[in-house]
Amino acid sequence: MAGDGIQRRLAAILAADVVGYSRLMDEDEACTFSRLLDFRREVFEPKARQFNGRIFKTTGDGALVEFQSAVDAVNGAIDVQRAMVERNDGVPQSRRISLRIGISLGDVMVEGGDLYGNGVNIAARMEGLADAGGICVSGNVYEHVRGAVGHVFDDLGERPVKNIDRPVRCYRVRIERPGEAILSEATATILRQPAIAVLPFTNMSGDREQDYFADGLTEDIITALTTWRSFPVIARNSTFTFKGRAVKVQDVARELGARYVVEGSVRKSGQRVRVTAQLIDAETGHHAWAERYDRDIEDIFALQDEITRQVVATLMPELERAEYDRSATKSPTSLDAWDCYLRGASYLNELAPENIFKARAMLERAIAIDPTYAKAHSRLGLSYHRELWLYVAEDRDEAARRLMEAAVRAVALDDADSASHWVLAVANFWPPLGDKDVAVREVGRALALNPADVDANFTCGTSLLHAGRGAEAVPHLETALRISPRDPMRSMFLINLAYAYFLARRMAEAERTAREILETGAPQGLPEQLRIYVNTILVSALGHLGRANDARALIDRFGAVEIASGATTVQSRLFFAAITDADRAFLFDGLRKAGIPD
Repeated sequence: MAGDGIQRRLAAILAADVVGYSRLMDEDEACTFSRLLDFRREVFEPKARQFNGRIFKTTGDGALVEFQSAVDAVNGAIDVQRAMVERNDGVPQSRRISLRIGISLGDVMVEGGDLYGNGVNIAARMEGLADAGGICVSGNVYEHVRGAVGHVFDDLGERPVKNIDRPVRCYRVRIERPGEAILSEATATILRQPAIAVLPFTNMSGDREQDYFADGLTEDIITALTTWRSFPVIARNSTFTFKGRAVKVQDVARELGARYVVEGSVRKSGQRVRVTAQLIDAETGHHAWAERYDRDIEDIFALQDEITRQVVATLMPELERAEYDRSATKSPTSLDAWDCYLRGASYLNELAPENIFKARAMLERAIAIDPTYAKAHSRLGLSYHRELWLYVAEDRDEAARRLMEAAVRAVALDDADSASHWVLAVANFWPPLGDKDVAVREVGRALALNPADVDANFTCGTSLLHAGRGAEAVPHLETALRISPRDPMRSMFLINLAYAYFLARRMAEAERTAREILETGAPQGLPEQLRIYVNTILVSALGHLGRANDARALIDRFGAVEIASGATTVQSRLFFAAITDADRAFLFDGLRKAGIPD
């Protein structure tokens, strides 16, 4: 007994309610009432008993059930909803009985056989947030059952709850129906992320013959998005059911189970075509991103491919940015593997050395929550690469070993993920375990899986640089910059491109690119090691261009003592040892021409 004389206990409370009960009763009261009685007697009550639940209150269209275990409550709810699908098979849509179910875990007050309190109130509010045929659970239920039930949960964020003084975090249960294929670990991990739906692009040309272009563009975008394996993509067969219909994005998203929706239009006029695309957060209705593409029609299918690449390559970073903004509002205690991955990846986009360790902590936490999360393993490996690249690793051989270990694990977990392969390529940049031929092979695999992967293109260029093939590296690095012009890693793209131009003996372009880097830097300022690296390329290029005075002015302006002290220091501080003897000699010859002593 509690000190106030009221008996209390902790309980998992399930609240169930019939969707559209009033409409069903209006259409056929006697039949609806009979079917509900049959459902309670044949399904609901037996399932409650099977999972050790006690029905403590019923209404005309609903019921409240007490469970001693949150796991039993969730498993019982899933069984009930699956049974409802079977009972509705063959029943006309207008006469089907569907339930919404909500579950909470909390302290309840006991009076006779009845229960009261916030645990009951929150369960009722969760039920109101559930879709027809769906289940919504509170955050504390999710914390108790994740890993204990074989189902995926979608984080719906914090929601205000009537008569509760603080928002409550809510999760939607994804219910696999009987007979569905068992998901692989990698696929199950992907499905934990928010889904995206691409609606058929609208043909605004007034020419029905142009429908094929709009439809083909939509299908290509859907196909290309699936290769990224970051967000589950709703299938074409589902999204094309909305073609030609005036619909609300929120309604479409709810029906398809998507958090984000892409919609757009195509307008052809003469020999020009304009394509617009926008990304909408369906939960808020806000536009997260919009873009317009104007092109001349020459080869219309090549144009379709180009626009697809542009849309997808721009869209994916925007999706991750939108998800990071959402994740940033969460308290540290409520972060799941996806949130931790997002925060870790965001830290890695910042070049400051201290962010490496912040990233690693988040990625290790993501892996602790979900050991099968391939992307978290690959980004963890990337944190060690960043240590090596910025020369802040205390034990370089150990950092290289951990990088290789994480990359190999990522590929083993998800061989179809482009990111896992390009990080394995990165792991093969570094001695003592690295192999330049393996690096080139792995990045080729990454590009075969996803030609529009910005990082795969960047890594391909970098791999070719390390293999002494600077001229071949240029188009891959240019592609990375073209398809992601606002990339947070733009400075690093430009650094390698400047080096590739230099090795390709394109001195004017090497100078222009190096100057752009030094003028813009990184958002947090270019780290000292990278500034020395860029100045070395620029000074050598100016030497080969016969502009020693310009080179000396730069050395004085940027205070690059390491460069002025001689080429040997530069070589020892940077990884120019990866290039061929001929290219190294060319670099040092340019420094000498610029006035740098041997």
